[in-house]
Amino acid sequence: MRNKGIIIALTVVVSVLCAYFLFFTYVSRGVQQKAVAYATQGGQLNEIKRQHYLDSVWRAPVFSFLGADYTYRDVRQNELGLGLDLKGGMHVTLEVSPVEIVRAMAANSKEPGFNKALALAQERQKTNSGTPFTSLFYQAYQEVAPGKQLAPLFANSVNKDRKIDRSTSDAKVLAAINKEEEEAIDRSFDILRKRVDKFGVNQPNIQRVKGTGRIQVELPGVDNPDRVRKLLQGQAKLEFYEVWSPQEFFPYVGQLDKILTDKEKAAATTATTTPATAATAAAGDSSSLAAQLAKKPAVGSKTDSAKAPQGGALTRLLTQLPGGALGVNLRDTARLNQLLRSDEARATLPPNLALLYDAKPKDLGNQSIIQLVAVKKDRTGATPAPLTGEVVSDARMDYDQTGRPEVSMSMNPSGSKKWQRMTAANIGKQVAVVLDDVVYSDPVVQSEISGGNTQISGSFTIEEAQDLAQTLKAGKLPAPTRIVEEAVVGPSLGQEAINQGLYSSLAGLLIIMVFMTVYYGRAGLVADAALLFNMFLILGVLAQFGTALTLPGIAGLILVIASSVDANVLIFERIREELDHGLSLHDAVNAGYNRAFSAIFDSNVTTMLIAIILGFFGTGPVQSFAVTLGIGVLTSFLSAVYVSRLIIEALIKGKTTSSISFSTFLSRNLFQNVNFDIVGKRKIAYAASTAIIVVGFVLMYLQGGPNLGVDFKGGRAYVVDFNKPMVSSEVADQLRPAFKGAGLEVKQYGNPNRLRITTGYLAEDESATADKQVRQALDAGLQKFASANPKVPSASKVGATIADDIKRTSVLSLALTLLGIFVYVLFRFEKWQYSMAAVIALFHDALLVIAAYPIARAFGLNYEMDQIFVAAVLSIIGFSMNDTVVIYDRIREYLRNDPKLTFAQVVNPALNSTFSRTMITFTTVFLVVLVLYIFGGETLRSFSFAMMIGIIFGTYSSLFIATPIILDTYGKKEERERLAAGENITAAPGDAPRLRPTTV
Repeated sequence: MRNKGIIIALTVVVSVLCAYFLFFTYVSRGVQQKAVAYATQGGQLNEIKRQHYLDSVWRAPVFSFLGADYTYRDVRQNELGLGLDLKGGMHVTLEVSPVEIVRAMAANSKEPGFNKALALAQERQKTNSGTPFTSLFYQAYQEVAPGKQLAPLFANSVNKDRKIDRSTSDAKVLAAINKEEEEAIDRSFDILRKRVDKFGVNQPNIQRVKGTGRIQVELPGVDNPDRVRKLLQGQAKLEFYEVWSPQEFFPYVGQLDKILTDKEKAAATTATTTPATAATAAAGDSSSLAAQLAKKPAVGSKTDSAKAPQGGALTRLLTQLPGGALGVNLRDTARLNQLLRSDEARATLPPNLALLYDAKPKDLGNQSIIQLVAVKKDRTGATPAPLTGEVVSDARMDYDQTGRPEVSMSMNPSGSKKWQRMTAANIGKQVAVVLDDVVYSDPVVQSEISGGNTQISGSFTIEEAQDLAQTLKAGKLPAPTRIVEEAVVGPSLGQEAINQGLYSSLAGLLIIMVFMTVYYGRAGLVADAALLFNMFLILGVLAQFGTALTLPGIAGLILVIASSVDANVLIFERIREELDHGLSLHDAVNAGYNRAFSAIFDSNVTTMLIAIILGFFGTGPVQSFAVTLGIGVLTSFLSAVYVSRLIIEALIKGKTTSSISFSTFLSRNLFQNVNFDIVGKRKIAYAASTAIIVVGFVLMYLQGGPNLGVDFKGGRAYVVDFNKPMVSSEVADQLRPAFKGAGLEVKQYGNPNRLRITTGYLAEDESATADKQVRQALDAGLQKFASANPKVPSASKVGATIADDIKRTSVLSLALTLLGIFVYVLFRFEKWQYSMAAVIALFHDALLVIAAYPIARAFGLNYEMDQIFVAAVLSIIGFSMNDTVVIYDRIREYLRNDPKLTFAQVVNPALNSTFSRTMITFTTVFLVVLVLYIFGGETLRSFSFAMMIGIIFGTYSSLFIATPIILDTYGKKEERERLAAGENITAAPGDAPRLRPTTV
């Protein structure tokens, strides 16, 4: 093997990196087990105590490596995480409203034509989600106000910096709107990211959906969906406040501290307390807050522990920071909020005093301290601030005279006057820039600021200055968000999915390993070792890239495991052929690996093409499947082609044929001397395929169309658990009146005690109000089954616009996949007939899988077509293409070895010589998918059903459809041309010895 040293070095480096990152997962699981042990008493887990333990070690070292300490936070950032479907949590897709952006840029114009065009464009967007909103608005405006220009609507003070006047062309106005919409989405993304970070969940994920105004958010482990919806959909509220100095507000906080401490002491004396409890309560007698804080040790010092002097009720929580500001440990904010909302706080603190948190916690020692800023509200305690974000016309990062980052901010004329008055009254004092009740900056005013142009300086990094500029600009335009897709998975379903995924993975892996050992003997053990190494690499790479493992990801992993065996099968079959032809063991191994390489390479390229297309166009579960599939293609190529060869070469070095076997007594004569007239049966195959497709689509028509999932038609779906088996039809009858005749489907979901309820009720309405209305209708209907104690551990919603997008991208994904395969096959095999036949066969496979669903439905197997179904169809295309490429490769090899032969002469021998590889690969992949169908759970039932059907028909089409089509379009023509030229082409098609590949 060439470049053996490079291969060994690369394998070692990759293995070390994978082991390094997977070790973080091992450490994290250990910490979590300790947390569970700490919080479990009497067999009952106290979730609050468990979380408290994890919070306590969040910034504490949990292990050391090569002299470096790693905190639990470091470990969690590098571990292999679990997706929502395995851990529970919430997935949300939000859409930034372009309507409000356009309305704001037009300064909320009351012009009838403008508002009518906006409403018309908004209605059309529901059915034209792929068209930019600005284009729909412009088309609508041309209809309702023919001949009118856009410039008069947008030539206002809001757009002064955009250089829009009454003579600006429509094209430039639309370009400005598009640019502002894109910037508004970026600002919304930035705000949402900060809100998600503030939410406090582990390993949150937020990303923009390419080419849309949508933002995806995943929050693992959250158990309060209503709170999440409120957090994500709340409007960004930018405000400017004057700030209380510590000398001004300390007395009020000290007084509150004494009142709360006296309350604690009174409670302690009326209850049975230990001396230690009474002493703690008595420690709050001091009336001076500063004196109490002075008694506390410095944050991060060795004496800063639970045994340090505690002080009063508030001073036990508060810490005095450098400069006199107050701070609180991040983990104590919930307790502090509770105290500040108490009746005592409302009676003691002035109504115009509000304590807000700083946006950035400060790491002091092993603690995370967040600063408190006291802002001045008006005397009545009302919400409005002296100055709000609507006055900011622009904000950007800049540099001061010393080269340090700062933020330059400008305001409109109205805001400039207010800002001048505000800064004049606060020279030498602080003003706070507040977004969503969080303080992002509280600079000291150096002088009165006129003109509205302000520089905010501080110890900013470049990123912090950019973030603050985005924050300031965020209040410039209202860009509300709405939830267009949502999924909530309860922790019980997550644990069940983990078990199902684990069992199916282990069972599939075990089946393949046993099969390879039984069929190939000691060589099969080498393939098993390469397979285990491949799994190790896949999980390690997933951990390195911070990719969470999901249930569709496990499906992709199982598929990769099964497909990766195909490379070893190809190699071992070629080695067996060479051994049968009399080559020595060493020569046969070299020939087998070298001759199998091109087929393995081509099949991996086509699979990677599918993974890339799925990853680019897919979202959520489909994207997770694509990532795992793509990583698996690369790691499988390394492990099967190179690692297994290194092992085999080490085993046969200096030894004879008897040192390793590539067959057993069970497989030695299996598929030997196969000589089927496969292409002779092609017309029967054409007719059979046509019949099945026609029957399937006729049944689909009679059934009212395809059984589309929520992904494709929009609506809401709920998984409902009962404490006893339920009859689907009875539940549907009771729910139908509650949903007012809208589309409704109720079916068993995994076990008799669980149902999945899907409804199209208010599917067109994506508002939070509609969500509540549908859920109330569901609860009202389920009240009739109150004795069965119905619970909803999982819910999902897909809006009509996003469903339309999913359908469009699904069709586009299929089309691009077929086009990509056509181009690649044309490049590799140099004849368009090969590409055409491959694409026809793959399209045939897709149609047969689609037709199988209504046929199965006629027999009571009711599976939905959703995003995972699309992933299954594309995976089937990849599997079928692998088979086809192997056959194409053998045909090309035969024709190159003997140019005198025609396509018609080599087609049957090529199909027969690769028949053993085709059947072994079919058997292994089918068995694994069958295990997935049985043990993988209801979530993947439709996927595994489609895969089983697809594997059967994909294997069939490679033999009876793809290659025979080439014979009918190219082979017959070639044969006629050669006969006309007087060539002798009477050689026997089954002459296998003559067609044997030459020795490498």
